[in-house]
Amino acid sequence: MTAALEVEGLRKQFGGIVAVDDCSFSVAEGTLAGLIGPNGSGKTTVLNMASGYARPDAGSVALFGRTLPGTTPTVPYRLGLSRTFQRARVFGALTVRENLFAAVPVKGRSIFKFGIGPSVRERADRLLEAFRLAPLAGVQASELSYGQQKLLEFATVLMSRPRVLLLDEPTAGVNPVLIETMVERIRDLRRDGVTVIVVEHNMEFVMSLCEVVLVLDRGRLLFEGRPEEVQSNTLVLDAYLGE
Repeated sequence: MTAALEVEGLRKQFGGIVAVDDCSFSVAEGTLAGLIGPNGSGKTTVLNMASGYARPDAGSVALFGRTLPGTTPTVPYRLGLSRTFQRARVFGALTVRENLFAAVPVKGRSIFKFGIGPSVRERADRLLEAFRLAPLAGVQASELSYGQQKLLEFATVLMSRPRVLLLDEPTAGVNPVLIETMVERIRDLRRDGVTVIVVEHNMEFVMSLCEVVLVLDRGRLLFEGRPEEVQSNTLVLDAYLGE
């Protein structure tokens, strides 16, 4: 099976702190994977390097077999990789619907100047319905609850029809009702063949959703397996209990 995302020997150091140290793993195309680990294990740093927001000190990242330069998020994005962040990133001064319009890639100019075609409007409306945000389409994003902003960010990254989606702590600060909406949308993406990698502390969310779980500890891959294997692995239990 083709590897959608492959990291090899990644290393990243911040001053005297080694955040990621010789980390290697691959995620097959179409897989729903969880990336977990104790606080400070390097999860978000790995995502930052995979998506071009941080440059590795050593090692490489490949997307569908193509090695990425590691200097900009533009190349991964053009190859079909999108991501969310720990804290929701939305345009507070724009309406909910305008946030989705702003996420559409238009080379060299603003989509608002270029014009919003019917296909873009239709896709935005479908996503707003899917994420239960349609009644709020005309509301400024700054007026949404934090959980709703997380849903909006999730919806906006889907406007580009990603092939690989990285979700960084999607359930943090989100109530159970909105989490269920996220679960439904993630399962939809999996059925559509999108590769989804979730960094998450909510173990119930990860273990009930993901097909494979990658466990990091001290910047390295500690264990990889099915959820039931991870939950019973002594190395994983020791890593979390020793946190």
